[in-house]
Amino acid sequence: MSTSAEGRRFFGTKAEGLCLVLFTAVSWGASWPQTKFLLSQLPPFTMRAGCGIAGVAFAVLVALGRRENLVPPPGQWGRLILFSMLNYGLFIVLSTGSQVYLPASEAVVITYTLPIWAALLAWPLLGERPTWIKFLALGLAVGGVALLAGAGSVEARWEKLPGVAMGLVAAMLFGFATVVAKRWPLRLPPATSVAWQAGLGLIPVGGLALFETSDWARVTPVGWVCVAYVATIPLTVAYLAWFRALRFVPASVAATTVLVSPIVGVLGSTLVLGETLGPRQMVALAMTLTGVALAARG
Repeated sequence: MSTSAEGRRFFGTKAEGLCLVLFTAVSWGASWPQTKFLLSQLPPFTMRAGCGIAGVAFAVLVALGRRENLVPPPGQWGRLILFSMLNYGLFIVLSTGSQVYLPASEAVVITYTLPIWAALLAWPLLGERPTWIKFLALGLAVGGVALLAGAGSVEARWEKLPGVAMGLVAAMLFGFATVVAKRWPLRLPPATSVAWQAGLGLIPVGGLALFETSDWARVTPVGWVCVAYVATIPLTVAYLAWFRALRFVPASVAATTVLVSPIVGVLGSTLVLGETLGPRQMVALAMTLTGVALAARG
């Protein structure tokens, strides 16, 4: 069989969808230690707004290169605004806030409980009835999150609660967006969809950045490399892969495959940032990921 024939059999199949989700998961996971590093040089929302502006410009260039129509068709604005807030705006605000209060290795584990919420929300929205295994999965994931938040003194636990809460809400919103995108997909070309969603999602991020004092001169060469990565790969290319993948794989499968992200995020934060990966973190990670995996299989 020729290579071209094999390629035709691959594209547009579930196998392509799974590969795209895996690429997305690795890309997103690698961004967590990089954004945590950038927080040492820039205020949180200034950093996100700067990366976002560069990401929107990159997405527009990709759309123009693909000769896509940049004007959304009538009747899509309501969904476009909703997805922009869920996939970009609110998710970025909350996940960034979570990293302010938590180590990146903990914030990424909490945020990536999103497959649990996607599996539960798929019941009322897609008719995918959850089994008892999914409820067991929820218990394991919540237990893992509680273990991450419960180390140390009472004061330490209270200090972590805002980060835990923001990470969980971000996960719920993204899980909701995953399910809604399967039920009511946007009718926009891929790169145009990313450009508009990222651009509209920057509105709340940019609004919060106005209250911060920033000094971009503090950004080191390594920091600029991180800015370039965050602005292009996870913010644009990975979202293109994600939205295409949702056309070929079930919402619960897509959301579950991204469990690779916290693994990459935790290992990256440990190796690059020197964050602690002790017995508590390892048990919490195992509990959370086991819950996520059960949610997919249940």
